[in-house]
Amino acid sequence: MSRPYEGYVDPDFPNPGGPNSARIIIYGYTPALALGVLGVVLFFVALVAHCYLLFRHRTWYFSTVAVGTVMEIIGYVFRLLSSQQNPYSVPWFVAQYFCIVVAPVSFSAAIYTVVSVLVNTYGRQYSPMPPKAILGIFITCDVVATIVQVAGAALVGTAYSNQDDPSTPNNILLAGLAFQVFSFFVFLVILAWTLWKARQSSVSVARSFLVALVIATLAVYLRTCFRLAETAEGLMQTLSTHEVFFGCLEFAPIVVAVYLFTWWHPGPWLSATPNSGSKRHEGAATAS
Repeated sequence: MSRPYEGYVDPDFPNPGGPNSARIIIYGYTPALALGVLGVVLFFVALVAHCYLLFRHRTWYFSTVAVGTVMEIIGYVFRLLSSQQNPYSVPWFVAQYFCIVVAPVSFSAAIYTVVSVLVNTYGRQYSPMPPKAILGIFITCDVVATIVQVAGAALVGTAYSNQDDPSTPNNILLAGLAFQVFSFFVFLVILAWTLWKARQSSVSVARSFLVALVIATLAVYLRTCFRLAETAEGLMQTLSTHEVFFGCLEFAPIVVAVYLFTWWHPGPWLSATPNSGSKRHEGAATAS
């Protein structure tokens, strides 16, 4: 006797069949048109802004943000295709998952780079790790975690397509997310340590920029914690079958992080000025 196949089936989108379609909608819902359009538009505007800032200030180390926004655009284009044409398509699901999962790694890499520049600015003695170690260790951790996640997601899609049990692939996905949450938490500890100790530094960086950096970093971390909770809950459960959670805890935090870095782009803001007693520099340094 065959195992009953559970999951979300939308009567408005009958299963088209074929080798590239699952018998259920793997998303757990039909992706909303509005969210797909909003994603494409907002990330396209952010891409234009970041490309302009990148060339204006020549902060090439921050170019990974532009790369991430391109991936977000591609991901939401595939969600639009799923929404309007075929929500059962396994390749489209995997493609949007790959792009939307990998894109924040580019944003994380930009944050690691900014923190490494901060360490150089304040002085090596104010950080528990040297700048190159921060970049090398945490970027490597993110790459490894992302490879595991994408492999797990691809196997989940394949399992659904072949009507196999997706539990093992989901556990692979869970392992990648758990490792990423742990490594990012360690980075947050290093960031907090550095900012706390740097109060004693003879140089000062605009406080508003540091606040924006912390908020953007926490937004990216919130998104990663959501993905971990969603996967840990299990397939076709509450978090994974209600798009409102995706919109509020995946889409919104990344948009916040990307747009914070359009105004508080490190080009005009990440410049050190001498401390004078207890008075700290609050404005931006010379833009260029």
